[in-house]
Amino acid sequence: MQALFLLLALASGLGSSVSAGPAVMECWLVEDAGGGRLSKRPAALLLRQGPGRPPPRPDLDPGLYLTVRDPAGALQAALRRYPRSAPAPHCEMSRYVPLPASAKWAKGLSPQQNCPRSLDGTWLMVSMSSPVLGVSSLLRPQSEPQPETAPITMATVVLTVLTHTPTTRVQLGKDALLDLSFAYMPPTPEATTSLAPGPPPFGLEWRHQHQGKGQLLLAATPGLDGQMPAARDGAVAFAAWDDNEPWGPWTGNGTLWLPAVRPFQEGAYLATIHLPYLQGQVTLELAVQKPPKVSLMPTPLVWAVPGEAPPELLCLVSHFYPSEGLEVEWELRGGPEGSFQKAQGKSWLSALRQHSDGSVSVYGHLQLPPVTSAQHGARYACRVHHPSLPASGRSAEVTLEVAGHSGPSLEDGVGLFLSAFLLLGLLKALGWAGAYLSASKESEKKVQ
Repeated sequence: MQALFLLLALASGLGSSVSAGPAVMECWLVEDAGGGRLSKRPAALLLRQGPGRPPPRPDLDPGLYLTVRDPAGALQAALRRYPRSAPAPHCEMSRYVPLPASAKWAKGLSPQQNCPRSLDGTWLMVSMSSPVLGVSSLLRPQSEPQPETAPITMATVVLTVLTHTPTTRVQLGKDALLDLSFAYMPPTPEATTSLAPGPPPFGLEWRHQHQGKGQLLLAATPGLDGQMPAARDGAVAFAAWDDNEPWGPWTGNGTLWLPAVRPFQEGAYLATIHLPYLQGQVTLELAVQKPPKVSLMPTPLVWAVPGEAPPELLCLVSHFYPSEGLEVEWELRGGPEGSFQKAQGKSWLSALRQHSDGSVSVYGHLQLPPVTSAQHGARYACRVHHPSLPASGRSAEVTLEVAGHSGPSLEDGVGLFLSAFLLLGLLKALGWAGAYLSASKESEKKVQ
């Protein structure tokens, strides 16, 4: 009976995992309309179909209503894992023409300049992007729509390149890992038999773009000989096929590792997988940040006399990145008008101070107005907001002590100081007298 329960639980778990993710992905086919303009036409990918015929879509061109066959399963698996709470991915399609790789280091992937006849026909590049998933898939549609009641075109996924970390945030000085995986199934049996058994050679290319400048960061061609460009910034890629099936499909890994990231390494990273005459590319964003440390001076107490202004408060916001998005607020907690209010006074920020690791520091200044005795015990707080911090921010506070209120006044302080001075003098005099008497007694004993 227990085994039966386990089987039922496993079956229900499999059913729920298969049913997860969108059944239909709404897309746009983007084409060049000439004159520097682009045209957009609606399209749809039928990713999962229930029993019976596909649902009709009279609003779509039959050639743009695609039922997707995914032999490698990478695209379907990524969408099955798609979180229900995440926004729907943005999907665009474009026409694609198989071509040899243009980079010199990837020439060995395409020994013939002319594209093989097995790759003739229509190709579509499908790109999906969201905060949790980035996908680029090469689809090969059949030449004619299926003779169904609802006209639809069968399309086979040939190459899928995807990342589950399209936006990565890493702390300054820490290592960054940019996820990348891919899957490939030769488009025709002829293409399969023309190759040696096992996965084909491939090329992996990582490029970095930041502030309008781009550069090749890393390139690799596992399985091919030849001189490769040197990697930059200590970048390392895990470039390899994950399996060794004789005729496919095959899956691979191209994850990038960046050690001890610095501010200049943030920006867009373009990851491209090169296969003979086929390419797929996804874009990832790397954001570098460091949360600030917050301290307040003078601390922990600030003294003031009624009717006079306390010393200027200094809020040190230190070693944070980026410099944009910083806000410094001054709060008055307690006091005569309630438990929380905006602190009155003149406030400003100093110029930024740069540090060797790329982080910055700044001082927040608050010049307070004269205080009253009723403000005794109030707390002044410096609250800092920054993109690297939670919504509540981070704060530091000091307590205001007003002289003459529930504590010693200024005159009392002077009196206490004088009393302590006189007491210290009396104790020293008694010590000297005791020492003199002791010395006299010893001398009398020696005389006797």
